[in-house]
Amino acid sequence: MLTGYRYRLTLTPEQDEQCRTYGDICRAVWNTALDQRRQAVKRWERGQSNPFPGYAYQCGQLKEATTEEEWLKTVPAQTLQQTLKDLDAACARHGTFKVHWRTKHRWKPSFRFPDGKNIQMERLGRRWGRLKLPKLGWVRFRWSRAPRGAVRSATVRCESGHWIVSLLCEDGTAAPEVHAAPTTSVGIDRGVTVAVATSDGDLFDRQFQTSKEAERERRLRQRLSRQRMGSASRARTRAQLSRLTGRVRDRRADFQAQTAKPLCAKNAVVVLEALNTSGMVRSVKGTVSAPGRGVRAKAGLNRTILAKGWHAFEVALANAARRTGTTIVEVDPAYTSQTCHGCGHVEPGNRESQAVFRCKSCGHTENADVNAAKNVNAAGLAVSACGDLAVGRSVKQEPPSRLAPGSGWNPGPLKAGRTSK
Repeated sequence: MLTGYRYRLTLTPEQDEQCRTYGDICRAVWNTALDQRRQAVKRWERGQSNPFPGYAYQCGQLKEATTEEEWLKTVPAQTLQQTLKDLDAACARHGTFKVHWRTKHRWKPSFRFPDGKNIQMERLGRRWGRLKLPKLGWVRFRWSRAPRGAVRSATVRCESGHWIVSLLCEDGTAAPEVHAAPTTSVGIDRGVTVAVATSDGDLFDRQFQTSKEAERERRLRQRLSRQRMGSASRARTRAQLSRLTGRVRDRRADFQAQTAKPLCAKNAVVVLEALNTSGMVRSVKGTVSAPGRGVRAKAGLNRTILAKGWHAFEVALANAARRTGTTIVEVDPAYTSQTCHGCGHVEPGNRESQAVFRCKSCGHTENADVNAAKNVNAAGLAVSACGDLAVGRSVKQEPPSRLAPGSGWNPGPLKAGRTSK
């Protein structure tokens, strides 16, 4: 099983400058190759038949360019080829015209050494180790934990003003085919008041940013908007802002990993709502001059959704499920927050607030997020019971006896979703 290990590097000034040069060259190769692909698509739309610059074609061109341009020889050839491979995968996944340019001020320098045979690692002491990377030589890093298995690749990235190396290792373990508790399941509702609520009644949340940090971020962003592009003062402000937001991002990632691991360890099936987070925080028909309808009204909700990290928590669950054999099931989120889990009555007024759910029909009162999580879990059990886990298919079998017809449960609005393991 492939596992990632992240460490903070301690570079010399020469190595720091060399890493920034590597990042700039990889950014130039990415933008040049992306422009080639876009131009080829435009020629094809005009009816001109030319060879499409795929990965193999661009690797050949890169080899020819390396013999003519000396600055390309600064970076290991495999690192540049890996940049083209990443671009090819991004274009296949999102489309050529939806892949972003890597701009100088918005992109964080990053490059990868894909051949683990060229990477050596030694431990220097209790807290320090060192890596030997191609053309960079030996670099020191904080030995926070010991990596397990053989190193397959190393990715170097600048985050929050620090250089980070991510080692991808093959530890030799295999994912279990059956969960230790195969009959257990849990439904999860992601909210804005509480980050994670489960059908067992557990509420998981954490303060990712203090009030003082939020005020400091506001002031830094205000200062940044008034500074001249390309100035040294603007670069210092961007560095301060990056360090501040990096601490918040690390806390959020730590919370998501620590929450996802016990949930997957205890449950064979984890049911989530199939949420399109990027679509939920997008304004409607927006342009540069007219951002869209309801932008100001949704701004606070959008910030809260992004601050809770809904999509990142889903990724953390999928990562933890690999080691426990847990199945991740996603169901349609429609009406899960308006449906009473006790009697099945559906009404928008059932949810009085973000925290209180009170059924207008039977008077059932419960935490609103927990009630929604129970509905999500019930929909997941219904999907799992009939073995119909594909997107868009209908539930062909009745849910368990607790939700049998006559109990008042109405599974109509809750449709089947997709699953992953």
